[in-house]
Amino acid sequence: VQLQASGGGLVQPGESLRLSCVASGSIYRVNIMNWFRQAPGKQRKLVATITRGSATDLADSVKGRFTISRDNAKKMVYLQMNSLKPEDTAVYYCNADLLLYGSRNSRYYWGQGTLVTVSS
Repeated sequence: VQLQASGGGLVQPGESLRLSCVASGSIYRVNIMNWFRQAPGKQRKLVATITRGSATDLADSVKGRFTISRDNAKKMVYLQMNSLKPEDTAVYYCNADLLLYGSRNSRYYWGQGTLVTVSS
């Protein structure tokens, strides 16, 4: 079972990026999916959350600029990031609550992270 994030890169302030994350393996159901980020020298912080029913919540620092969405059939979550700022520079991690086949309880898994750099 793994979460694979992609889509990071180097962009200028004001530009956009779309991150993607796919869950793969013996997964029966994907519950809540999250995006976290960790800036250099700082703690990892929650950026966006989406439930299986697509209810969303965003950190105040990204409201109005970022959008989280998902495709349950593809077991994917996306983070559309617009009007990027230098302070958005971080490694972005996807995180998901997965129920595996044969398991009684779900648990959270982490992806490997994708680097987003916003700089002129």
